[in-house]
Amino acid sequence: MNWNRIDLRWAYTDLLLSLGRRTGCIQLAQDVLHDAFIRYLLVDRKTRIEQPNAYLRTVAQSVLIDHFRQAGRFCSLDDPEGLAVANESLNEHFAPTPEHLLDMRQRLEALQRIIDCLPPRCREVFWLVRIEGHKQMDIARMLGISLSAVERHLIRALMDLRAAKELLTS
Repeated sequence: MNWNRIDLRWAYTDLLLSLGRRTGCIQLAQDVLHDAFIRYLLVDRKTRIEQPNAYLRTVAQSVLIDHFRQAGRFCSLDDPEGLAVANESLNEHFAPTPEHLLDMRQRLEALQRIIDCLPPRCREVFWLVRIEGHKQMDIARMLGISLSAVERHLIRALMDLRAAKELLTS
């Protein structure tokens, strides 16, 4: 039985059982599988996938990682012991390698150097929009400048960041 070139028997036996073992919860495994189906369908409409079952397995693993990362952001404050167990479990499966940590540290330092080189008002606007998540209209009110000035500062910051990224990747 096939659906969009996916063998549903395989998906609901082998793949679902594999996800169930990794999650420890069959309902969560079903949710992950269904989210993977949706992602698969959206991509397959744009580009024809040569190995649909292999692609679906990879997408399901990605959905599962996304779920664990999202779940890791929340914990019950009433159960500190449960938090420790959850963190150990997440760290076992998704602990970054030393190389990855070094790469991330270097990227963050490069980003900080670029941001530090921005003019003060431009840096402040960028920080308020991209880091703190304020709306441009609110920033204009907070800083006592026009909305177009906020937009110009943000565009300047983004252009400088893009130029720096292009220099780093070339």
